[in-house]
Amino acid sequence: MSELPPNVSEALKRRVETDGDAPFVRLGGDWVSTRELDAKADDVAGALAGLGVGKGDRVALLLPNRFEIIEAVFGCARAGIVEVPLNAWLKGEFLRYQLSNSRASVLITDAAGLASAAPLLGETEVEHVICVDDVEAPDGLTILDYHELVAEKKTPPEVTIETSDLMTIIYTSGTTGLPKGCMLSHGYYIAGPSGQIERGWVTPGDRVFTSWPLFHTSGQVIALMVALLTPGGSVVFTEEFSASQYIDQARDADATVLAGVGFMGNAILAQPPKDNDKDNKFRLAIWIPMRPSDQEAFEERFGTSVVAESYGQTEAFPVTMANLDSDRQRATIGTPSPSFEVRIVDDYDNDVEPGQPGEIIVRPKRPFVMFSGYWDNAEATVAASRNLWHHTGDMAKQNDVGQLIFVDRKKDALRRRGENISSMELEAAIMALDGVAAVAVCAVPSDMGEDDVKAVLVKEEGAELEPEAVFGFFEDNLPYFAVPRYVHLRDELPANALGRIMKHMLRDEGVTDEMWDFTALGLTVSGEKRR
Repeated sequence: MSELPPNVSEALKRRVETDGDAPFVRLGGDWVSTRELDAKADDVAGALAGLGVGKGDRVALLLPNRFEIIEAVFGCARAGIVEVPLNAWLKGEFLRYQLSNSRASVLITDAAGLASAAPLLGETEVEHVICVDDVEAPDGLTILDYHELVAEKKTPPEVTIETSDLMTIIYTSGTTGLPKGCMLSHGYYIAGPSGQIERGWVTPGDRVFTSWPLFHTSGQVIALMVALLTPGGSVVFTEEFSASQYIDQARDADATVLAGVGFMGNAILAQPPKDNDKDNKFRLAIWIPMRPSDQEAFEERFGTSVVAESYGQTEAFPVTMANLDSDRQRATIGTPSPSFEVRIVDDYDNDVEPGQPGEIIVRPKRPFVMFSGYWDNAEATVAASRNLWHHTGDMAKQNDVGQLIFVDRKKDALRRRGENISSMELEAAIMALDGVAAVAVCAVPSDMGEDDVKAVLVKEEGAELEPEAVFGFFEDNLPYFAVPRYVHLRDELPANALGRIMKHMLRDEGVTDEMWDFTALGLTVSGEKRR
């Protein structure tokens, strides 16, 4: 790669100089060029500065995939403001904690997000609420209109932005604690895409098509920044994922690269075949993770190569990935990327023998390819960096040719619909349900290749819990992706002599007939009730 720009704002300006009028990004409307996006970044930066927001201040973005979030990302970057993208499906305590912990002074949201956030704002440091929709302000709350603010076209502030300056705080779900805010620098946004580009996952002139959410690093970095830093690259985001429409949408967009998580690829495969499935320009489909048999089925049906061998975290990515030009083994997560040194170790950080499982630990070979620590949580930062290596908490083993095979999460984590779920946070939220004396949640296999969530509940003496009432509480108080599919009522939770819940026993028992299966009961969160 040529010399990298020093920050995200400069990266956008360099693309304006090379092909500023070419289509660059589309989301829910017409194509937008980098020149147009650059001007909009100025407008957003000027509007925020006019509210007294300065370099290093936090602006929370509670938005689904819509174009304003792209404008806000680059507007904040231009002004040196730290954006805090929040999962658009958050509500209740999940949302309150992240707004409060980030100490954001501004919230940019839509009508649905406002409805979720308004009752919580008194417990946060939010001073200004900016809405991208035309809404009536709730009692006691002043709402600023996003489009009116940016239309004022105030001059953006002149600030010096170093590569090490903080660009983003993005929350990653904890396993044994509350979500931690990963601090990501401008350098992270610039250096992170190098792995995909160097290993040919995205090549000059590629058009990436994705339903990745822009409140994740997948959307902001792996899609948006990769496209920006690839000569002639462009990207199309969908407003939401539709398995039945995805291929037609990608074909109509002249996409060459499809990108998403494995359950999306599997959901597309589950659609009825069409005569024109192979009528496309697809060069590569990236579905992470995806079973080898499903990869091969996707290749055969749509006539495109598929890659799924990759592993990373918000803290460090891509740690491993496939080299498309070498012999690949689809059941692996690839080899260490050019940016990282990777080891597989035991509990004392001793290297394990090939073929033996151990924890994945990493350290960077290049500057800025890792996060800058956890926001306001030095203890967690130190704990993750033992012996000068970042400890991922995930388990893998290495085969005889140096490729890594993912084994399991070392800690008690869940992943559903592409989202990581903190078991501790979910259990705390479920404990607010009247009649529940104790709860434990765990993952059980899903037919979509990720996890379904099982909640094991112990009732208070004399309490009555019925499926419809329990599901209604979940629907109102939990993000849709965290709503358990299965509920098991038990007299007690399995525990060891120290009182620690033995979740491995709950996982091992899987799903049994005495459990409630909300899907089988016709209880699912509809699209209009997800926010």
